[in-house]
Amino acid sequence: MQRVVSIVGPTAVGKSALALKLTGDFKGEIISADSRQIYKMLDIGTAKPTVAEQKLTPHHLIDVVVPDQDFSLAQYQQQAYQAIDAISARGKIPILAGGSGLYVWAVLEGWQIPKVAPDSTLRHELEARAAGGEAAQLFAELQQLDAEAAARIDSRNVRRVIRALEIKHHPEKVAAPSKVLPPFESMTIGLTCPRELLYERIDQRVEAMMKQGLVDEVKGLIETGYVAELPSMSGIGYRQIAAYLSGSISLADAIQQIKYESHRLARQQYNWFSLKNDTIHWFDITDNFYDDLHRLVSNFLEV
Repeated sequence: MQRVVSIVGPTAVGKSALALKLTGDFKGEIISADSRQIYKMLDIGTAKPTVAEQKLTPHHLIDVVVPDQDFSLAQYQQQAYQAIDAISARGKIPILAGGSGLYVWAVLEGWQIPKVAPDSTLRHELEARAAGGEAAQLFAELQQLDAEAAARIDSRNVRRVIRALEIKHHPEKVAAPSKVLPPFESMTIGLTCPRELLYERIDQRVEAMMKQGLVDEVKGLIETGYVAELPSMSGIGYRQIAAYLSGSISLADAIQQIKYESHRLARQQYNWFSLKNDTIHWFDITDNFYDDLHRLVSNFLEV
C-alpha cells in the first residue's frame, strides 16, 4: 500500500526545512499544503521554496494558478491525489507539508467535497454585502445555516464564508460532507515550540521578507493588474503592503500588522492541528528530536 508522510504545525516552525531533510533521507518528493503557494508570482510573502530548494527535490502544488484564477479545495484535493499516485509510482515517498488545515485534512481524511458550481449572481450579491460592511452578518448567517461549516472557517476569511453560503443556498440539496479513507496509509508529524519562540521566529521571517523585497513584489503584482481586492492578494503580507502602497498606512504599521496577523494565524493553526490530537506525532523543535523522528518514519515506511 502507498504511504504518505505529512508534516504540520504553525507558520514559521520549520516544516519546509524538515520536509527537505526527509526527502534526502527517504528519497521523497514534497507536496505543498499551503493555500497561498498555489499562486504564481506570490513568492516572498508566501515563503515559497526558493529556486535552489526546488532544485534539491521536486515540489508539487506550488505555482498552480495565476493570482486572478479561482482554485477550489476540491481541485487541490484532486491534484494532491494525482501527485501522490505519481510520486509513489516513481518509487518515491510523498511528503505532504504545510499549514493549511483544510488542505491537509481534506487529503488525509478523504473529505467528500460538495461539487457545487459557483453561483455568480449570488456571489456578487454576497460580495457586495461584505464590501458594504456586512461581513460579520454573513458569517452569522452561515453559523445559523451550517454551524459545522462555520466552525471550520475563520470569520475574517470572507471568500470562504461566501463560498460556504453559496453551497448552502444551492437549489439542490447537498449532502453533508462525509469522509472516505483514501487508498494510502499516512503518518502525521507535528512541529511545535514555545509560543514566545514561535512569535520570535515569525517576526524574524517577516523582517527577512522585507529585506528580500516584499514591497517590490506586491507593487509589481498591482502594476501587472492584480488588484488588492483579489482573494489571492488578501493573504497576510500582501494585504498590508497593498494598504501601504495605497497610502492608507505607514510601512512601519504595515510590518507590525503583518507580524500581528501572522501571530494570530499561528494560534488558529493550533485549532486545526491540536496538540491533543493523538493522530499527530508532535516534536518540539527546541529538543534534539530528529533521531527519534527518523526512527519513527523508518518504522512507518519499513525501511
